[in-house]
Amino acid sequence: MTLDQLRLFIAVAEREHVTAASQAMNVTQSAVSAAIAALEARYGIKLFHRVGRGIGLTDAGRLFLPEARAVVAQATAAENILKDISGLRRGTLKAVASQTIAAYWLPAILVVFRKRYPDIEVELAISNTEEAARMVREGEAEVGIVEAVVDDPALAQWPVGKDHMILVQASSLIPPRIDAVWLRQQDWVMREAGSGTRSALEHYLGKYDIGIEDLNISLVLPSNEGVRTAIEAGAGIGALSSLVVGPALRAGTLHAVLQVPESRFFYGLRHKERYQSPAATALLGMSEFTAVSRGVQT
Repeated sequence: MTLDQLRLFIAVAEREHVTAASQAMNVTQSAVSAAIAALEARYGIKLFHRVGRGIGLTDAGRLFLPEARAVVAQATAAENILKDISGLRRGTLKAVASQTIAAYWLPAILVVFRKRYPDIEVELAISNTEEAARMVREGEAEVGIVEAVVDDPALAQWPVGKDHMILVQASSLIPPRIDAVWLRQQDWVMREAGSGTRSALEHYLGKYDIGIEDLNISLVLPSNEGVRTAIEAGAGIGALSSLVVGPALRAGTLHAVLQVPESRFFYGLRHKERYQSPAATALLGMSEFTAVSRGVQT
């Protein structure tokens, strides 16, 4: 039993005429007759009385008609859902972003996306870079946006945005010289291992031939806001995104010791082999995501 057979059966039943049904369905009379004959032969039952040139439903045909209509209606509804998803009139996009991006960079872009595609629901998870990469790799999220390059051959990644790191402290007394000795002498507040912010700090310290194990670490906290608040309270120094510390710098609750010269890039992530939905394609195709990648090679 096929949907085409059901549609042709309904057309004949409603019109009680094969020729009228064939014209309405834009097929030949022989195609209509063959479809009805196939249904009847498959189940060993007659659906129509054929008296002279007339045709009418049998009792079996009358019982079958509402069920056939229901099946065709359900198939049409399913087809319309796929059309809506393809046309970005329906659907859900599951994304994951690391904390700095989710809190400070991505919301404005999602507002623009929502205005363009109001019928697409975005489910955004927030995690550190390492966990975000895992979620994309395992299919828990279709799109990821993270703060560091991810070493995973299953994932495609490309730059989508950027910021820079700032070394900050609560005291307004800025040392005249920042060197390896001074950095080793400070108490540090930092993010947990696996976060993009932590990776950026490790990269910066490597230029001074300093490892994390060489530092006096006073606190390791799982959020940017926790690190910022602890530094404001005098727990030590730390390195955070300019997006995170900008308001505190303007308010005078934090002071910049050093701005890391190199920009830090944000990276989009997707699985190389998984299907990319129209919603994901639309999001990643927005100019806010593509402007940076056009000028950067990875």
